[in-house]
Amino acid sequence: MWQPDGWDAAVRVGVLAPHADVGPESEINAMARGAVGVHAARVPFGAMTAGGAMDRTIPLAPVAAFVQPPHIDDAVALLAAAPLHAIGIGFTSASYLIGADGEKDVVARLSARSRGIPVVATGAAAADGLRRVGVSRIALVSPPWFDAELDELGTQYFQSQGFEVGFHAPADLPSEQRSIEPAQLYEWARASTPRSAEAVFIGGNGFRSVGVIAALEDALGVPVLTANQALLWGMLRAAGSPIALDGYGRLFTLS
Repeated sequence: MWQPDGWDAAVRVGVLAPHADVGPESEINAMARGAVGVHAARVPFGAMTAGGAMDRTIPLAPVAAFVQPPHIDDAVALLAAAPLHAIGIGFTSASYLIGADGEKDVVARLSARSRGIPVVATGAAAADGLRRVGVSRIALVSPPWFDAELDELGTQYFQSQGFEVGFHAPADLPSEQRSIEPAQLYEWARASTPRSAEAVFIGGNGFRSVGVIAALEDALGVPVLTANQALLWGMLRAAGSPIALDGYGRLFTLS
């Protein structure tokens, strides 16, 4: 008689997202399909304006500012007032820019405001996911709004975690979030990924990508991870509630 109303979600996660970016919660909600409650908090990001307009190539200063106090710390405290099981930082760029050690420091600082709720960063979740699928040599795909420096910082991030990055590049697609179509990303990634790659990681939580995971895995024959997929997987693990989600990659079948 009664229709689903979202109150029965066994797991609830919080997502810290750039203030004008709907990508992280859109993709995480799509993957969760009602099994996970998704709740977002907005953090100011100086490279985006109201309505979601973004610089064609994002500068690094606003990326660094995103994870600096006080805004993101206050956002964590507000999220943590809700009955959540994990909180995720939906911002790959910052992970790349500050590196794995800096990312750990940010997680530790934010954890002091989270009432004991685990805090998960996208970069660390992606590295853990790649280890979980048992690979060492990866292809790294960045959003078209990453410049060569930020893309290279992504390479350095994964190299610091023990991975060999055999290919890395910003995708040659429109540099505007809402202009990205799954078919475009699929064709570019399929054509660009070298046969030597044991897995693909598509970075950028605002980069529309989770819809191509299954198709790319079929085409390439290797695991495909994306920023929001890895973040959700990491949050579920941190919450002690690994949930198998069909259609979004091998990673969820190994939880």
